[in-house]
Amino acid sequence: MTANNTLSTSPPYAVERALRQLGANLKTARLRRNLTLHEVGGKLGAGVRAIADAERGKPTTGMAVYAGLLWAYDKLEGMAELADPAGDAEGLALVEPRERARSRTSKELDNDF
Repeated sequence: MTANNTLSTSPPYAVERALRQLGANLKTARLRRNLTLHEVGGKLGAGVRAIADAERGKPTTGMAVYAGLLWAYDKLEGMAELADPAGDAEGLALVEPRERARSRTSKELDNDF
């Protein structure tokens, strides 16, 4: 753990809550599939401690562990849409005024290579 990383040691409450909920959901998925920590860890190539930390929503657990668990439980499909720019209403609103309405005329193309 990096000493200067306050996100890991003291994340915003909303982040902490979301990680805890994700961890609880992952634990529920594992238990419903009747899998042990050892079995899931073996499938992912991760240690039991990493799996247990993810299930507790520990902020220092690597993103790869969370993504691996989602994959192991066949729940990875929605992850690619999490930060999809097409669904970012605020970002789209901010970029809209900067987009050009017309293009400039350019100089004639030169085929001299």
